[in-house]
Amino acid sequence: MDLVKNSKEFTCSFDFYNKLSKIKLLALDVDGVLTDGAINMGENGELFKAFNAKDGLGISCALRNGLAIAIITGRKSPIIHNRANELGIKLLSEGVKDKYTELVRLQKELNLGRENVAYMGDDLNDLAAFRAAEIKLAPNDAVDEVKSAADYIASKNGGQGAVREVIVKILSSQGLWQGIVSAYACCGQGDKQ
Repeated sequence: MDLVKNSKEFTCSFDFYNKLSKIKLLALDVDGVLTDGAINMGENGELFKAFNAKDGLGISCALRNGLAIAIITGRKSPIIHNRANELGIKLLSEGVKDKYTELVRLQKELNLGRENVAYMGDDLNDLAAFRAAEIKLAPNDAVDEVKSAADYIASKNGGQGAVREVIVKILSSQGLWQGIVSAYACCGQGDKQ
């Protein structure tokens, strides 16, 4: 049985899985969530970001199965645009100073309630967005303050499969994951992870 963070202890929680089953939007930070948090700079600006292919495949599966994915980041980068386009992520918010307000705006745009929203962040600038999400998620290497506020802490670090881990949990709680696995066992799905 999976472990779910409850206060500072880990316990099994039916209520948590019930909440996961209602999630229709997973919003993600970039640096430290979709990447390992390293910002590789050259004299002309950002050189590259390393994304995890397993996270990418998870995002493709989520999008194909009705789970909306949004990126909300304080930085602006053509690299983020390229990755979002490659994966089919249409909800991309860059240069965001107030992630709470942006997540509330996305909820309204998608006609969702707070109970339909999960957010994954790793650092202090993600704490405000937690207030707009029913499920608060953190990679294993998030800062302590974020881990304390999170409902679930992934076993994997940012940029190393943490996003895939939570997508599997959400889609499993909705009864979809096993069908996705079966579809892959049959034939490829054309992903660009």
